[in-house]
Amino acid sequence: MRGKKGTVLTFAEKCKNILASNWQGYLNTIKADSKGSKEDIYTSKVEYIIKKGKPYIWVPEKDLHNMNAIIDERGSFAVSSPFPGPLARVLRSLEKFPSRVALTGDVVPLKEEKAKSAAGILRDIIHSEQETISESPHTVSGVLSSSALSFTSRIEHLQQLLADYDKYLVYKFDMSSCTFIDCNGGKYEVDIEDMETSKADSLAPFSARLIDGINQSDARRRALMLFCFVHFNTNAKDAYILSVDRKGFDVLGKVAGQVLKDGSPQYQWKEFRFTFKEEARDVESFCCQLVEMEEDAVKEVSSYSGLG
Repeated sequence: MRGKKGTVLTFAEKCKNILASNWQGYLNTIKADSKGSKEDIYTSKVEYIIKKGKPYIWVPEKDLHNMNAIIDERGSFAVSSPFPGPLARVLRSLEKFPSRVALTGDVVPLKEEKAKSAAGILRDIIHSEQETISESPHTVSGVLSSSALSFTSRIEHLQQLLADYDKYLVYKFDMSSCTFIDCNGGKYEVDIEDMETSKADSLAPFSARLIDGINQSDARRRALMLFCFVHFNTNAKDAYILSVDRKGFDVLGKVAGQVLKDGSPQYQWKEFRFTFKEEARDVESFCCQLVEMEEDAVKEVSSYSGLG
């Protein structure tokens, strides 16, 4: 493996990356009417952006959340890490959920001027991400080109949100607690101060396209299988990239488990962590190091087989 120390993000950093990678989540507010709050919870999918580490949520003007927030500001917000295309099918077959963030706090409406400011931030985010993609070298486009855009095009969703701006009310979500939930359902409480001081990776907004671009490519998935062999001495029958971050990436590999009575192997999915020599400061750095690892793995396997 490529280094041991500091190879995994903190839970706060994982939460920040998940929030920065997605554009939609599930908002929960307490049902209310003219007489006040009720016990029931109302849930719907809403779209959002992250500004200075906080979610700013766009709620359709006729949505029940708007009435609820007037009577009772308390709410919760849940966001999943991206799991597009082939990865989604594998996770469903395993009855696993993607890693996610669960927040509790207050749903605070923005006044008109601040709402316009949030729209300006949204416009800047769209421009910045478009610029990053358009100016990317061949190494990046080579990884992203296999992605099914209809599943992973964050920019297109945000553009539509901006175009329909007048149909929404904008809220700031003031966090009071944060929980990180992994793929196996493990829950980890995250200190709010850590959430405030930690930062999301600059490649987080592109993680859905990176994940899908790799998983949609047969050649790149074969490379993931080589990684399992070279770095863990494990033969993987199949492999998908599970998550990406500045320090490396996680792979879901299909490996042999117990041998059945007839002598045939029983396969199981197992997670593997791969780390970079240097932290990937942006999407270009991530793709360059991935390609380098692919080339190194091919050379090493060739030397094993006496072909090098």
